[in-house]
Parts: sequence; C-alpha cells; structure tokens
Amino acid sequence: MEAEDELAERARKLFAGPIDFLKSAPGLQFLPDPTVPEIAFAGRSNVGKSSLLNALTNRNGLARTSNTPGRTQELNFFDVGRPLRMRLVDMPGYGFAEAPKDMVRRWRFLINDYLRGRAVLKRALVLVDARHGLKPVDHEVMDMLDGAAVSYHLVLTKADKVKRTDLEPVLERTAEQAAKHPAAHPAIFTTSSETGSGMPELRTAILEATE
Repeated sequence: MEAEDELAERARKLFAGPIDFLKSAPGLQFLPDPTVPEIAFAGRSNVGKSSLLNALTNRNGLARTSNTPGRTQELNFFDVGRPLRMRLVDMPGYGFAEAPKDMVRRWRFLINDYLRGRAVLKRALVLVDARHGLKPVDHEVMDMLDGAAVSYHLVLTKADKVKRTDLEPVLERTAEQAAKHPAAHPAIFTTSSETGSGMPELRTAILEATE
C-alpha cells in the first residue's frame, strides 16, 4: 500500500509542476525526437478530451476546448516535468459525420502510422462518453490499437452527467466489451472534468505506465 501511496503522491506532484505545449505535428516528419515516454489520448469528437487534459494537468487552457467537432486535426504534444519526464499526445478526434472523407482518411493514416512506429508510446487512453458507452467507431480505434500492439485504458468521461445507478451498467458493459480486445488494459477509469473525480487515479496510472 505504501508503494501505491508513494506513486500517487509522485504523480500528483508531477502534474502540479511544469507542463507546456511543445508542438503540433500534421505529419510524421514533424514528430518530436523520441527521447521520453509518451501517453496518447484518443476519443470521439466532443467526448471531452480537451476538458479532461485540462483537468488532469490542473490547467484551464492547456488544451483548447471547442464545440466544433474535429477542431484538433494534428497530433499535439505537451511536455510534462522539468527535467522532462514524459509527453502527453492529444490525437485528432474521430467519428463525426461532417468531416470530408479525404480528411478522415488522412487522420486515419496519421494516427495509424504514429501508433505503429512510435517506440516511446507507452500507453493510449481511449475516452468514452459515460452517457453513451462504446460506439462502433470506438471499436475501430480499439482494433487499430490492438493491431499496433499499443496497450490502452478505457476512460469514461462526463460521469457527473450520469446517475450512479445508470453508470454501473455502462461500466459493466464497457468492461465486457474491452475484454474482447487483446490490447485493452483491464483497469477502466471513470472521470469527470467538472468535479475532478477519477483524476488522481488517472494521473497515477499514467506515471506507472511510463515507468
């Protein structure tokens, strides 16, 4: 138990310290040098990815939040810690109908190439809206992660918008579906960017994955 508490405290301190936007990469040639562990964030458009990143890092404006689906069209890299300990990677949102097909294809190639070719990528976090659970497009991305052999956690977002009695079945269903994916980590997180619930556990899991 002491080791767990010590890890949680280190995670708290790390995410309370310096965190800076590094760069946006529209293609693989723009990726930063692979010198530190990376944790990637994936999720459907409007799943609350930017809000979660801001809550996780205790910042209001680290990741831009937008009501316009598909605002993030590049891989956005954030440096964590000084000296540098890890990078967070905000991946383009997926699964909205308004995007032109060639744009969707470009994003798919970018994400696929990044996932398959990035040795320093330690884990991905696939964000799922707790009100809706896993959708077919989430399974596509999970298949992509399975194929790239990148282990990932499922993270339920917006848990504050769901009654506790309704949340349990969503969590159970999500766990059942995750069990069918070889790269899905059994630990699933329930979070709220509004209340901050689940953030300490998520920070600890991120630090653990990079060590």
